[in-house]
Amino acid sequence: MTMEMLLGVEALFAVLLGLVVGSFLGVVAHRLPLMLERAWADHCAETIGAKAPSRPHYNLFRPPSHCPACKHRLGILENIPLVSWLLQRGHCRACGSFIGWREPLVEVAAAALALLVVWRFGPDWDRAFAAIFVWMLLLAAVIDIQRGWLPDEVTGPMLWIGLVANLGGRFASPEDAVIGAVAGYLSLWLVYWGFRLATGREGMGLGDLHLLAAIGAWTGWQALPGVILLSALLGLLWAAVACLALGRSRAEPMPFGPMLALAGLVALVWPDSLAGLLTGVSPALA
Repeated sequence: MTMEMLLGVEALFAVLLGLVVGSFLGVVAHRLPLMLERAWADHCAETIGAKAPSRPHYNLFRPPSHCPACKHRLGILENIPLVSWLLQRGHCRACGSFIGWREPLVEVAAAALALLVVWRFGPDWDRAFAAIFVWMLLLAAVIDIQRGWLPDEVTGPMLWIGLVANLGGRFASPEDAVIGAVAGYLSLWLVYWGFRLATGREGMGLGDLHLLAAIGAWTGWQALPGVILLSALLGLLWAAVACLALGRSRAEPMPFGPMLALAGLVALVWPDSLAGLLTGVSPALA
């Protein structure tokens, strides 16, 4: 098998695996927040001595995938990532209602990230760990866009997996990874409390602190200034577009997790570009 054929097979496998993983990430992004909200409600009821409401069992696998409008249970052929959505033109076969764009977009994004990892990293454990990281960044970004908060159940495992991945100095030395996790949390912690003390309001959610700590665990502390700067620039750009083009109020909360996730992706795949960004901004500030 020639090198071109081998690369083609790797790319095809990456796309197929990415679509499957993206389909699962779409389920997690939808169901995990609901599962947590149910658990919180049950805990509150238990705390005040009330009886938790009785409801059907709900987790990542039960009930099976179904149409949100008519509850039609999807068959095997209706669960093929992206292909089923395209063949059905985005509509339920049973009731004809529009399924939505979230699922295919997440699947395509996961496949694109898998291709990016195959192109950037060699066929070893670097590639496997990098794929886990970028897919978890995607999951965090989707949940934050949909719900406006980041679950510890996503950012916590991301941090610990990053520390394990760097035990052998895969993307950063173990020392730099640990310092990156601590510095990532503390940097935004200072911003969080500084803004809260100055204004009496919360400027960001605590999930953003945990996400930056996880990114620091993967990329090392050296990447954090670039990650913070790039995510801030992306946030300002999105805020300008949302206010000027979409007519959103400046007081309306904006999810910052997607900006951090995109900056974290750049830090892992194109670390030199972050260094170039800092180099380019420093003279301008001086």
